Amino acid sequence: MLLLGAVSMFEPVNGYQIRRELVSWRVDEWANLGPGSIYSGLTTLEKLGQVVRHDLDDDGRVVAVYQITDAGRGELARLIGEGLETVTLFSGVGFQAAFGMLPLLRREVALRHLEVRLHEVDRALEPWRADDHVHEAPPHAVHGLRLWVVQLREERAWLADTVARLRAGDFELDGEPWTWVPLASDPGREMAADQERYRALLGRATS
Repeated sequence: MLLLGAVSMFEPVNGYQIRRELVSWRVDEWANLGPGSIYSGLTTLEKLGQVVRHDLDDDGRVVAVYQITDAGRGELARLIGEGLETVTLFSGVGFQAAFGMLPLLRREVALRHLEVRLHEVDRALEPWRADDHVHEAPPHAVHGLRLWVVQLREERAWLADTVARLRAGDFELDGEPWTWVPLASDPGREMAADQERYRALLGRATS
């Protein structure tokens, strides 16, 4: 999901830029995606037909540039939806990755996924409302589980607020004007310039 999402966000984009972007998200710390596995992951996606690689001559230097395919967009949409809707008591990594891809979704789609998640969180919390689990495990273990339940209740409040903000028009999603501007030192500015150059080179290569 992270690799497909990065390609979709920044295409046409080279492998180094994808690596730099994902490293800036610190994916090696929370998503078990090491910098060294990014290139092999792109190769796998290419073999699956989910991204296409173009080897472009950029002022005498060959650069591998990636774009997402229709198959890749379909798989990315599926993975984002699954990540947004699936609730697990002990890990939120899938959700965090999917939520980072929110700008790739239309507003009504993002709302639908998060409303499903809100319902699923309520279902996950239901067995814990009466605190009937105090005799099912040693007291210290039950107390440890309560930490997860507290965090899930906090997520429930956060989700409700997020859904309300989306309904009110907050955040900038697919098909809407993008007003957020990166800092002058943000590598994203360089990526935007490279993106335009790669588009021109792709146009020449296919004409």
